[in-house]
Amino acid sequence: MANPYLPSWEYIPDGEPRVFGDRIYVYGSHDRVDSDEFCDYKLKVWSAPVNEPGKWVCHGDAFHTKADRDHASDIDWSEKCLYAPDVVEKDGKYYLYAYVLDSKGCVAVSDKPEGPFELVSRYEYNIPDHYDNGTFIDPGVLVDDDGRVYVYCGYLGSYMCEINGDNMYQVIDGTYQENIIPTDEPWNFFEACSPRKVGDTYYLIYSPKRGCQLAYATSDSPTGPFTYRGYIVDNGIDFPGGNNHGSICKIGDQWYIFYHRMTNGTIMSRRGCVEKIEILPDGTIPPVEMTSLGFEDSLNPYELTPADTACVLKGSEQLMITEMDAFTRVITNITEGCVMGWKYFDFGNDFTNGTMTLSLKLQPRGCSGRIHVYLDDPVDGEKIGTIEFGTGDHVAEGVMRMVTGRHAVYFVAEDAHSGWAKNSFTGRQLLDLEAFVFRK
Repeated sequence: MANPYLPSWEYIPDGEPRVFGDRIYVYGSHDRVDSDEFCDYKLKVWSAPVNEPGKWVCHGDAFHTKADRDHASDIDWSEKCLYAPDVVEKDGKYYLYAYVLDSKGCVAVSDKPEGPFELVSRYEYNIPDHYDNGTFIDPGVLVDDDGRVYVYCGYLGSYMCEINGDNMYQVIDGTYQENIIPTDEPWNFFEACSPRKVGDTYYLIYSPKRGCQLAYATSDSPTGPFTYRGYIVDNGIDFPGGNNHGSICKIGDQWYIFYHRMTNGTIMSRRGCVEKIEILPDGTIPPVEMTSLGFEDSLNPYELTPADTACVLKGSEQLMITEMDAFTRVITNITEGCVMGWKYFDFGNDFTNGTMTLSLKLQPRGCSGRIHVYLDDPVDGEKIGTIEFGTGDHVAEGVMRMVTGRHAVYFVAEDAHSGWAKNSFTGRQLLDLEAFVFRK
């Protein structure tokens, strides 16, 4: 499954990946397509087999702060949205740590990792000057090897505490500490704590002040001090960036970073993505680029590629992926000079010369123009062909030089008008791109 890894109509940001048994579970917020606020009043759970991480199944709604047509609310003290949850297993039970916007946070439990979850309690604590008055913003939870339980939280400042492992909601007196990840250089903590333990090393993945990134710090103790190690992924490099939230997870023998990207021209409509990472012997995680791969090693250029798997969108602030309806997502606002990129296709090695055809599925905008196709770089890469499109074309095709090996593919848009006419139409929308396929 390519990025985004869930079905194209699903918006699950702030992903906390967990492996329970033989399945991967993703717990996150639930965004809405057209909203002026983050998240929703419900949480949904998706899972996939560890040995087939592209086959995702939706388990439906897991927890609610407001009644809907099928469910009663699971709490009675707030009707605010649910943000950025986490789920851990303890003694055969699965505990959901829910962040309720501007309200007391809570813990819920289920016999199954997919839920639904039943309220246990709001947090109980004896902290006179608690950082967020019991909200427990963006809770990330660690059940250590010795059974002790820690929760890490924060927005514009971080804090942590130990939770009573017998009830999973009561803060143990004397364990609360602030600034577990400092806000100054080089840590630059902003929000989104997510703890993981790898071997004997404790990791905190978080969003720094440059909110497009996911950074990390490590310690030899769950209570710190933590050493800043760098960043893992940045969702704003050659793409419309925004806040980021996610974590690392080992699936089989491979480590991944789960994160999200922006769509629909807003930072409030986010879709989950994933990249392969490597944890080196010294504990560092080399930064990875955003790709279209998801759980795949390479994309097949001879199968239909949805345009919304693009990992590079640049050349205009308005260039974006947007949802047209439940079935259709396009790259829209494509104007002169816009660049769209996909990483990476494996063209194979069975053809070494000759030509192939590239077919584009379009939504016409009443304009004509050209799409220039490059390998590996939209400026310095090898140009393999050009496609002409007309004012009403829904399909456009062009002859490409035959390609072998593994490559990124870039489309660069050009307006067909020239001279004074092109200057008169600067910035006009040329087309929307829905999908494409190479054909031998």
